[in-house]
Amino acid sequence: MRMDEYLCAVLSTPTPVPSTRVMPRVELFKLFAEPGRLQVLALCAEEELSVSELATLLDDSQPQVSRKVAPLREVGLLEARRDGTRTFLRAVAVANDAVVADAVAEGRRLCLTDGSLARLPAVLAAREAKGLEHFDVEPVEVVRSTPTTPEHLAHLAALSPLLPGRQLALDIGTGDGLVLDVLAPLYQRVIAVDRSRGQLARVAQRVGARGFHHVSLFEGSFDDAVLVERVDSAGGADLVFAGRALHHASRPAQAVKSLARLLKRGGHLVVLDYLPHELDTMREQGDVWLGFPDVDVRRFLTEAQLTVLAGIPIPAAFHPDGPDASLTWHAWVAHKPHSSASS
Repeated sequence: MRMDEYLCAVLSTPTPVPSTRVMPRVELFKLFAEPGRLQVLALCAEEELSVSELATLLDDSQPQVSRKVAPLREVGLLEARRDGTRTFLRAVAVANDAVVADAVAEGRRLCLTDGSLARLPAVLAAREAKGLEHFDVEPVEVVRSTPTTPEHLAHLAALSPLLPGRQLALDIGTGDGLVLDVLAPLYQRVIAVDRSRGQLARVAQRVGARGFHHVSLFEGSFDDAVLVERVDSAGGADLVFAGRALHHASRPAQAVKSLARLLKRGGHLVVLDYLPHELDTMREQGDVWLGFPDVDVRRFLTEAQLTVLAGIPIPAAFHPDGPDASLTWHAWVAHKPHSSASS
């Protein structure tokens, strides 16, 4: 597979919320009489969570948490979403009823009191821990018997004047650095970002072998303050490429907002990821999510104040070899509009 063909393939309405079942006030008051239900509702209003994560936050057993969840689901206050073998819960329609809003507020107060809300960031971070371990220890062959200046790199360099902006590109979750073969000839400066020191060590070998002296490596996350400051000092990125990175993010909607934050006005974000699948073994590769429906990714992009330009299926012929080669890949291209003052 040629990387120029691969990237060319990439570049060539919110989900309805179910209505809460109408129920008598006295029944609603009975439902909220148990403090544990209030806490579950409040936590699920903060973040989409699994039963096991709720059990960890509340220091409770999963059967007990399931017992508290069931009546909230029955009346439509909690919505369940399947992700492979796991089920995630989120609160819905909590602001449409004063009684429910008060219940969420009280549940939040209880969670602040017992520390369960304070534990939420650690529980979310734990979603990504396995991925970091996997990519740090798995051996990856980085530099193969490929010439240091493959022919297609020169072809790509000749195309660079056609790009609307070609000063700075970010390769988010650079992995083995394969996409750098495409980005480096097109942009004056490229930053390859990855949280895995092991991965970056292997990428450094590729960058050195290719002679990509204008490519720098950043160890950390795309929302690290140091990276944001570096990108801001350059005036923002012309392109942010997030290739198969979103399914590793504990909070994908927030991740897209952070990626959009790195763009300059007029810049583009490309998200390459999987559509929903049932290959639960991908969690062994450190995947947090088993793909995303098209409507969800479009919602993430819209909520990040980006204009969605295209959703592009990636044919299997362009998939690199690996455990995910059989999955259905998709790319979304979005644009950060110019401010109204400059338009």
